[in-house]
Parts: sequence; structure tokens; C-alpha cells
Amino acid sequence: MKKVLVKGNEAMALAAMRGGCEAFFGYPITPQNEVPEYLSKHMKEAGRVFLQAESEVSAINMVYGAAAAGKRVLTSSSSPGIALKQEGISYLAGAELPCVIINVMRGGPGLGGIQPSQSDYYQITRGGGNGDYQILSYAPENLQETVDIIKASFDKAFEYRNPVMIAVDGLIGQMMEPINLGEEEEKEYPVPAWAADGKKGGPRRIVSSLFLDPYDLEAHNLKLKEKYDLMVKKEQRYETVNLADAEIVLVAYGTMARVCRSAIKELAYQGIKVGMIRPITLWPFPAKAFEEIPENVKGFLTAEMSLGQMIDDVQLAVNGRRKVAFFGRAGGVVPEPNEVVDAIIKFKEELK
Repeated sequence: MKKVLVKGNEAMALAAMRGGCEAFFGYPITPQNEVPEYLSKHMKEAGRVFLQAESEVSAINMVYGAAAAGKRVLTSSSSPGIALKQEGISYLAGAELPCVIINVMRGGPGLGGIQPSQSDYYQITRGGGNGDYQILSYAPENLQETVDIIKASFDKAFEYRNPVMIAVDGLIGQMMEPINLGEEEEKEYPVPAWAADGKKGGPRRIVSSLFLDPYDLEAHNLKLKEKYDLMVKKEQRYETVNLADAEIVLVAYGTMARVCRSAIKELAYQGIKVGMIRPITLWPFPAKAFEEIPENVKGFLTAEMSLGQMIDDVQLAVNGRRKVAFFGRAGGVVPEPNEVVDAIIKFKEELK
């Protein structure tokens, strides 16, 4: 299959269209602007809907409306923009509406900067909206994996009737890599039985997350929890590297995992055996990867492009069976592999 050299944001837009995206609603923000820029032209050419809203808040509520009509809907933004969408994401989860959300993360808090970051982990996995809800969240490492996940994400969203987020950082959005988009398929997507599509003569359907009776709302929350529990059981995705003989295991995702791969090679030259667990889903966090820790593993080093957020989930998964340490850079700084090497050497000394 022929590969094409594509910029990350454009690759994500292409993948969304190949995944059957029927409508896009969004608002510009760096470093994801090439996603809506690409779609503004090509969605119209394909006979699909593109609309630049007047704000992120408007965009996510437009997503709600189109999703309620049973359409395959996409929005994209970056960290502060995702923050503005959080109320709408909670509404989407509460109303059990499928959609796909691309988050090209940048440094914060506040407006922060436009450089790559992973400091949205809490926002993604704990949610900034109200209520008990979760969203299925992926954190791919390279463009091919990003494309493959996005193409499948609309089906996942409809399988669970739930928002799905693709979390990449600004580096992945701006880099260029060869990708295989696969064969383009023309598909017809039937209107789901629950959709409020307004069809004349059809049944009356109401899409809402409002329950005035607390017992009804509790029952709804318990129903949602059953779905989230099923996601935890079925959707944990991860990659393991060199666990069989590793003394120390790095835990990293996205761009940070790429940096760690280079560090692992350098450490091998120095005779230090290091492995890696790479979460592909941020939620549900892949706790299964930590269930059977080999005896040779003495400790875990969580590496993040933040001041430490995923480390909470690593500590919960390890559950005190090994020591867990942290290495990270913040503010949009992408660490060099030698920084990870130094952190591993220091941690190795602490484990003696």
C-alpha cells in the first residue's frame, strides 16, 4: 500500500473523513488549526458539513445537536479550547451521544503557550465537566497510530454511545511522517434507533440529560457506570517493551514515549536494562499492564511532559508493590533522551 507524507494535523483530518465524519464544528486555536483548515475545503467537496462556530462553547453545542440527530460528528481544539468545551462534553456523556474530539495539547495553565505538552491528563481522564462521567480517551505515539485510531474512533463512539477523545500533543500535530491511509470506502451509515432525526411521520424521540427525580437520575448514573465498567474491561490498550529482563520500567505515552525509546537504546549501551509500558488509552488507564510485574523489575519511572499527572494512575496500578518515581518537563519543553537517561541512572542509585 502506498504511503504519503502528511503533516500531523492534516493526517488527523484525513483520517476523520476516512472514518466517516459527516459534520465538523470547531473554532481556531493553535497548534491544531490545520485540522479545521483542511476540513473547511474538503468536507464541502465531499458533500459534508463544515462550520466554524463563533466560539468553542458554540462548537461543542453544535456537536451535541448533530450527534443527537445520529450523525458522525467531529470537533477539534487545543487545551484552553477543550476547557471551554467541558460543559458540553458532560452534556454529551450524560445524553449518551457519540462524537469524536481531537485535542492537540499545548502548555498551560491558562493561555500558557503553543508548544507541545501533556499537562491535560487530569482534564482528559478526570473531566472538567460536572457529574459522574468518563470519556474513552486515546493517546497515540505516531501519525500512523493516530490515523488508525481516529478512523476507528467513530465506530467506538457509536458502540458505546459516548464521546471519544484523541489526545496528541502539538509536536504530533505539527510533524510530518509517512502514513498509510488504507483504502477509501463509501459507506452509508443508518440513522440509529435512538436518534432525534426529525423524520416526518417517525416516532417522537427526546435526547436529554435532565432528570428531575433524583431516583431517576441515580438510575441513569448507574446505567452509565455499567457502560464505563464495560469500557474498563474491554478497552484498555497498551504496549510493553523489554519487560522480560528490565530492572526499571518507564511509563510514558505519546511523544514522551518516543523520547523514552531513544533513552532505552542508550541505556542498553551502558548495560542498564530498561523497559517501558506505553498506555495507548489514557481512560480507561491500562492497569492490566501492571497486574503481573516480573520479579526482575525493581521500580517504575513515570515520564511525562508535565509536572506529574499520570503518575497518580501508575501508583494506583502498582499498588505499593514497587517504588514509583517521576521525571517530567513542563511549559512546552520536550525533554531530550539524555535527560531521561540521567533520571534512570539517578533512580537506579536510589533503588540500591
